[in-house]
Amino acid sequence: MVIGIEDTELPAHPETPERRAALTRDLRAATGLDEAVLEAFLRAFYGAARRDPLLAPAFAGVTDWEAHIARITQFWSSVALMTGTYHGQPMQAHAHLGLGAAHFARWLVLFEETAAARLPPAGAAHVIERARRIAASLEMGLTPLSLPNRTTKGVPA
Repeated sequence: MVIGIEDTELPAHPETPERRAALTRDLRAATGLDEAVLEAFLRAFYGAARRDPLLAPAFAGVTDWEAHIARITQFWSSVALMTGTYHGQPMQAHAHLGLGAAHFARWLVLFEETAAARLPPAGAAHVIERARRIAASLEMGLTPLSLPNRTTKGVPA
């Protein structure tokens, strides 16, 4: 089950504190997620990612894991529960890591496995749907496209 803005019966003013609180309340009720559940899930997921041969090198530069977990919990709270607690730039934060398609594919597999094992079914479906969108967006933004060679009237440029 994927919960969206259209599932609420509030005025179309998404930036009001009241609307955000109502959306968050509705999402918590529908998914079984809250910050404590998300944090426990993220600790399990990133613990596994840090042991993964392909993904581990991306985390080598993280020196303060408690601060990192707090930050990514804010991110996922904002993404999954619309709390608005995260104010950052994920694309910029990942730009220096040299990630490619294989990294995103492995990240998603591990994320989905951990979500299915650790979250209520509705919560797992909800974060997995968002994770797929985030991974696709990051992959498109961070992975250079290989374009075909340009030709002019059949002659390579």
